[in-house]
Amino acid sequence: MSSPAFPNLSVELEIIEAGSRFILGVDEVGRGAIAGPVGVGVTLIDSKSSSFFEPWPRQLRDSKLVSAKVRETLVPNLTDWVAGFAVGYASAQEIDSNGIVHALATAASRAIEQLLESPSLRAQIAQDGATILLDGSHNWLLGKAGGLPVVSRIKADRDCVSVAAASIFAKVARDSLMVELALKYPGFGFEGHKGYAAASHIAAVRELGPSLAHRVSWLTKILA
Repeated sequence: MSSPAFPNLSVELEIIEAGSRFILGVDEVGRGAIAGPVGVGVTLIDSKSSSFFEPWPRQLRDSKLVSAKVRETLVPNLTDWVAGFAVGYASAQEIDSNGIVHALATAASRAIEQLLESPSLRAQIAQDGATILLDGSHNWLLGKAGGLPVVSRIKADRDCVSVAAASIFAKVARDSLMVELALKYPGFGFEGHKGYAAASHIAAVRELGPSLAHRVSWLTKILA
């Protein structure tokens, strides 16, 4: 499991040894799309849970490195391995109004709030400590980390189990949502490209105009 293509727990173990019982792995999906929400997945890893000492799913990798079929098969096993997970969203309208970075932070805060809604879990975190492990070169949570310390790591979605798992949950959830939006807004092909700027998607926007699912501020060149 030490290959660069597969994640491991070395970073998580460093954080645990520094004094945090819990790790919240965070990754985003849909940042570069021109339609649909941005999503942020958060996983909860408990170093005192029995599942922490069990092997994680063998095929786990960054969601961009595995097929849709593999991602779907990973979800049930990952659900059993992590202590919890949540996916939060910020809408296309929020992206247009506030910008993508603020939208990412908003989506992350919604996922964190959902994940940590249990008072008993919050009490355990207050007692034993938790750290957010974030994919990226800097802390893009913009103060919306629920008061928890944040460690940013480039390629964490590739190298860290908690973040790779978050990427799988986020990708599967957002892909499913885009399939639903394809039924609500037919003609754009959301079920195929999932809101990204495929040639067929661009052609559809030019023919039909943007839907309510589109990030209108991102379509200036397409609609020019």
